[in-house]
Amino acid sequence: MQKILLTIIMLSFFFQPKKVETFKPLVVLELFTSQGCSSCPPADDLLNEVKSKYSDNQIVALSYHVDYWNYIGWKDPFSKKEFSNKQRAYGRKFNSSSIYTPQIVVNGKEHFVGSKKGVMKSKLDSYLKKTSLNRVVLSNIKKENGAISLDYKVEGAINKKTLRIALVINERITSIKRGENRNRTLKNANIVVEEVYLNLDSGNGKGSISIPDIVTQNDDLSIVALIQAENLDITGGGQIKL
Repeated sequence: MQKILLTIIMLSFFFQPKKVETFKPLVVLELFTSQGCSSCPPADDLLNEVKSKYSDNQIVALSYHVDYWNYIGWKDPFSKKEFSNKQRAYGRKFNSSSIYTPQIVVNGKEHFVGSKKGVMKSKLDSYLKKTSLNRVVLSNIKKENGAISLDYKVEGAINKKTLRIALVINERITSIKRGENRNRTLKNANIVVEEVYLNLDSGNGKGSISIPDIVTQNDDLSIVALIQAENLDITGGGQIKL
């Protein structure tokens, strides 16, 4: 009887479920916006306000400028078709019949109108209590020949996940000449100007991202690295100022 009991104890020890490694909460806010949208400036301001209030270890704030507002008369210089397609992919995930601006997506999991301060506060309060499944450490950053190279280390499980690397301009001020915001001066912040996706074969590797012509020598830049699951959930990340 004692031998049977000992065998059961040993088997239970070896077949215990493996503990999932977790990390400090990281809230990723992706704002889909446009300089051609009159409803967007309050959302742009709110996102920047949130970024200023929290540390880089708590909040990643990103603005993706979509291109489908350009037809109104003002071509947003930061807009890209790829960013509109990114938003459409989220729309399919959320079973949305249409896409809209300003839209905030939180950790790839849910969305809301980006100018709603009360909803923003509620979501931050909730997600800042949830641990992340990954963390990304960036190092050996080099800027040369029109590109930025880097080393990355991903902590946590990487199976069926992708590494997203984004180049971000901290802030720009633009005088709008036409469209819904004509004759206004807009301050945009956390502007994604380039993004690449890397398959994760291991937790360590090297990556690079091109510097587009819209970036000037006076721009303050950041590199953001995010881990994205197959269902578009964002499971962690990291960022570093250049």
